[in-house]
Amino acid sequence: MWYDVNLSLLFTELPLLERADAARAAGFTAVEYWWPFDTAHPGDREVDAFVRSVSDAGVRLVSLNFFAGDMASGERGLVSWIGRERELADSVAIAVGIGEQLGCRTFNALYGNRIDGLDPTAQDEHALSTLDQAAAAAARIGARLVLEPLSGIEHYPLKTAADALAVCDKLGRDNVALLFDLYHLGTNGDDLDAVISHHAARIGHVQVADVPGRHEPGTGALDIPGYLAKLAEAGYDGYVGLEYVPSGRTEDSFGWLGGRR
Repeated sequence: MWYDVNLSLLFTELPLLERADAARAAGFTAVEYWWPFDTAHPGDREVDAFVRSVSDAGVRLVSLNFFAGDMASGERGLVSWIGRERELADSVAIAVGIGEQLGCRTFNALYGNRIDGLDPTAQDEHALSTLDQAAAAAARIGARLVLEPLSGIEHYPLKTAADALAVCDKLGRDNVALLFDLYHLGTNGDDLDAVISHHAARIGHVQVADVPGRHEPGTGALDIPGYLAKLAEAGYDGYVGLEYVPSGRTEDSFGWLGGRR
């Protein structure tokens, strides 16, 4: 397995632009981020500074989220949010540009919450349109989108692998896949063994954190090493994103990996 560090959750004791260097010093050669800017359309100088922070650290950018709105207030994506198409399109263009420079070929398109006053069916139809456009933009650099089921957000409609795969089926794009996040699916009670057995070929990216607590593997009840072994046996050979909240210092949370980076 190849591992990458999610620098939106790890090394947060450091400024964002210093975290890639810290990941490299800890022995990792790949990283991922949520949307690393405060707005959907940051200025060129801010984007260039982010790109330099990754390239100068000598690490690979494996996965990047599109702008997902105000995460602190509970927003979780704009894909299905009617009226915010411009923000999503701006962030898609910027993310694809970053991906072209840094070799990133996986983009997480958070689906978005159900919005009071908007028809859920209309939101789902809108999502198919925005996903189609984003997938076309990603395809221009040979990249894919991943759809992520989430836990803890009542109004977020994708809660199981089946929910996300149903959207993939309706969309019909071969560069849109499942983000298999063991923490969110485990928290929601999804059957992780069944997902691996039946849908391993449709997994575009994997992320891990233990349940409960969302800390590093070994702090909760999930058999994360066991699930990763089953993924490998099923043919998954991509990256595994360490997307957890360290229970202590970030540097002290990697013991479960042994010497693997």
